[in-house]
Amino acid sequence: MVTAPLITPSLIDLPSFGKASRQPDQVIQVVVGKDEKLELKTDAQTAPIGLKELAAAVKRAQAGKDGVAPPANSAVVISADKNVKYESVVRVMDTLQRAGIQRVGLSVQLVN
Repeated sequence: MVTAPLITPSLIDLPSFGKASRQPDQVIQVVVGKDEKLELKTDAQTAPIGLKELAAAVKRAQAGKDGVAPPANSAVVISADKNVKYESVVRVMDTLQRAGIQRVGLSVQLVN
């Protein structure tokens, strides 16, 4: 005989959030397209990029023109098409986290 636990669905109370106290000085955007191909967008350019090269490219973009440490208020935003698999977005987040890149967020479109 096989048994399985029965879990009753419940409502969850999501936390609320306020506005950020300060906007980032620099925003680097990683775009995951419908075809799951990546693009890296900075102030200067938009370029296709592979997952293996992503972390190094983000670090270079954070370092900026002077090639030193990233600004203290630098952020990376991941924007993904709504039809992209969740797994693909998590893979990008994991790649950035393993490289020690902090302040990674997700971009969403607000519904009116």
